[in-house]
Amino acid sequence: MMRPQCIKLLAALAILLLVATVAMLNWPTEPVLGSVREGDPSAVVQGTPVAALVVERGAYLARLGNCVGCHTAQGGAPYAGGRAVKTPFGMVYTSNLTSDPLMGIGAWSATEFWQALHNGRSKDGRLLYPAFPYTSYTWVTREDSDAIFAYLRSVPPVAQANQPHALRFPYDSQVALAAWRALFFRPQRWEDDVRRSVEWNRGAYLVRSLGHCAACHTPRNALGGSRERRTLGGGMIPGQDWYAPALNDPSQAGVQEWPEEEIVALLRTGSAPRGAVSGPMAEVVARSTQYLDEEDARAIAVYLRELPAHAPSVSSESVAPAQAMLQRGQAVYDRHCAQCHGGVGQGVAGAFPPLAGNRAVLLETPVNLIRVVLAGGFLPATVGNPRPHGMPPFLHVLSDEDVADVLTFVRNAWGNRAPAVGTIDVYRAREGRSP
Repeated sequence: MMRPQCIKLLAALAILLLVATVAMLNWPTEPVLGSVREGDPSAVVQGTPVAALVVERGAYLARLGNCVGCHTAQGGAPYAGGRAVKTPFGMVYTSNLTSDPLMGIGAWSATEFWQALHNGRSKDGRLLYPAFPYTSYTWVTREDSDAIFAYLRSVPPVAQANQPHALRFPYDSQVALAAWRALFFRPQRWEDDVRRSVEWNRGAYLVRSLGHCAACHTPRNALGGSRERRTLGGGMIPGQDWYAPALNDPSQAGVQEWPEEEIVALLRTGSAPRGAVSGPMAEVVARSTQYLDEEDARAIAVYLRELPAHAPSVSSESVAPAQAMLQRGQAVYDRHCAQCHGGVGQGVAGAFPPLAGNRAVLLETPVNLIRVVLAGGFLPATVGNPRPHGMPPFLHVLSDEDVADVLTFVRNAWGNRAPAVGTIDVYRAREGRSP
């Protein structure tokens, strides 16, 4: 007798094949480039010197898109690709974006580069996997695309071949990818909202396009498609086993009640009076948002402050943790945590975050807390905060029971109230799986 999981998988495959057939029959054979600009602007970089200002602008925009973060392997040359991106469907390896004509994009035209950002297609028309977030980059304007391309053409060539992806069947086929695109992707064109201010529109553009915030902060379905009705509503980051909190919920990561200055500080330094970044967001700040100029940082702050605030998420009613568990957790806390975070979870301003009333502590899912305790918590080193304090890893110090107990205590002490953390959650985190 077939297991329910097998039946669901076969049903999903059947749907994929049906949609793929329709998609392949109806998908345009030529790239859908829209009507942002007529003609081929490749002359910007072909046959004539590239204006230094265009290259400089492109370098800035590439940083905002955090291109180097994904397209640089650990210890590798910048933009040479080869970084492994874990997804629920297998491993995707990032491509070489240097100016090498054979292995990079040195032989590409500006139109072909625009095609990749706007329509998710490579130089040869091959469909790209959405681990490259073209579902957000599709909003990038042609002018910005051309500037980024001009900058990348100035990056020294690196003769490093692109590594083939390692995806499971059927996700490793162009047919399945065509089906996914038919379900979840349409090329878009950015237009300002005339009812909003110039500053709001600039912030909206940066968040939705180059910032690709929705790629992490929007929940996804079983096929990896974004749940558009819950855009920026929080979700597990595919393949990373971190939870990206909701940007439209003040009880998670919403900043609707923050002063503009604090939002700017968080984006540019990774730390602010009401919160700090960790995990994947720390890397985003280190490689990308710390380089925002003042005008763009404030524009993003304006946009995020004006996001419609959803009602604060409320934890479901849960059984109060056992007193013995809380006592064990307090003992662990007193021994390992109180020295930095304080006897009553008050923290130290500018150094160690408070735990009492900390919304990151009170999230429904404890996955981020578990990962910080096991792997350590490190703020990014930025120009505005070059030597931040960090938290050491306790992976080899605390047992699964110790971690579960101390986090349950922290989540239920000093006025905090949140569901208990189970040892199975910690065990799964150690194994690299979501709790």
